[in-house]
Amino acid sequence: MRFHALRGSSLATLACVLAGSLVLSACATMGGDDETPAADGSSDAEARQPLARGLDSAANPDPFPSTYRGLPRENMAIVGGTVFTGAGQKIENGVVVVTDGKVAAVGDASTPVPAGYRIVDARGRFVTPGIIDVHSHLGVYPSPGVSGMSDGNEATNPNTAQVWAEHSIWPQDPGFNAARAGGVTTLQILPGSANLFGGRGVTVRNVPSVTMQGMKMPGAPYGLKMACGENPSRVYGGRNSSPATGMGNVAGYRAAFIAAREYKAKWDKWREDGEGSPPTRNLQMETLAGVLDGSILIQNHCYRADEMAVMIDIANEFGYEITAFHHAIEAYKIAPLLAREGICATPPSSTRRRAPAPSSTPTMPN
Repeated sequence: MRFHALRGSSLATLACVLAGSLVLSACATMGGDDETPAADGSSDAEARQPLARGLDSAANPDPFPSTYRGLPRENMAIVGGTVFTGAGQKIENGVVVVTDGKVAAVGDASTPVPAGYRIVDARGRFVTPGIIDVHSHLGVYPSPGVSGMSDGNEATNPNTAQVWAEHSIWPQDPGFNAARAGGVTTLQILPGSANLFGGRGVTVRNVPSVTMQGMKMPGAPYGLKMACGENPSRVYGGRNSSPATGMGNVAGYRAAFIAAREYKAKWDKWREDGEGSPPTRNLQMETLAGVLDGSILIQNHCYRADEMAVMIDIANEFGYEITAFHHAIEAYKIAPLLAREGICATPPSSTRRRAPAPSSTPTMPN
């Protein structure tokens, strides 16, 4: 929990928390295929020799594992403040009991406080859940904003699904401290929006750390940042290359998912029958195949309602789900469609920062 004096951004807190709980949740779970035992009782998979290290993603599905450990905890009770629960309830003169780092009880002044707990006087203050920022560029566009640390956009190709934002995060970005002071406890850090496919995002806990792995939230699903509309067409059209238009954008998405379907089918077949040589591992296709099997969630930068509708059609064409539209300024125009499809729409984030873009590199990190 976080308690603080009311500021201009406070009214957005609950919306951010509720959106975060939707956007950071996985859309699907995967179940393994049953293997047919051989005559000697072994399966085909067991009979095959494993590939050399690094050539089979299934052999090491988490190559950059989290080392996150929670901060030291103190049992306490926050009393006397105005409590917003995040579920629509407002409690005047409320009590929040925290046990072993977790909220154990929330209630009015009659809520019992266990003996020995430290009492935090929150009179005249507001107590809210920690903010989950579902769209951040902290660490990949750190402050101060200098070109040597501007690491959020791999603006070298319209499809850079093979890159991972976590490999650009600078954990000592002072912006993390500022966000933590403002109540932000968890962030989804995304690549920028220069490309059709910007790369994987990562969810981190906002704790001091020397390494990215020390912040990485254990078990959180990966997201793939996609961008539609003016950003990719402006970036690559400005270089006289494709995509330069909205129709070029759509052709690029479709071509990439066609290739990913074929890549996934080859691996699925080899894992099933083991015949011939295995496919060559391709990091770009591997991320897109993860979208197709539901293990990687689509986080889609999209301003206009008509473009969102097109992106939904593409998702339906290839059989994947869009988790959220980001910077979704016109989402209100297609609210029934988004509700029917189960897609969240989020406004611009409170902890992203826009790096200045030289005229020779017309990119934006949002």
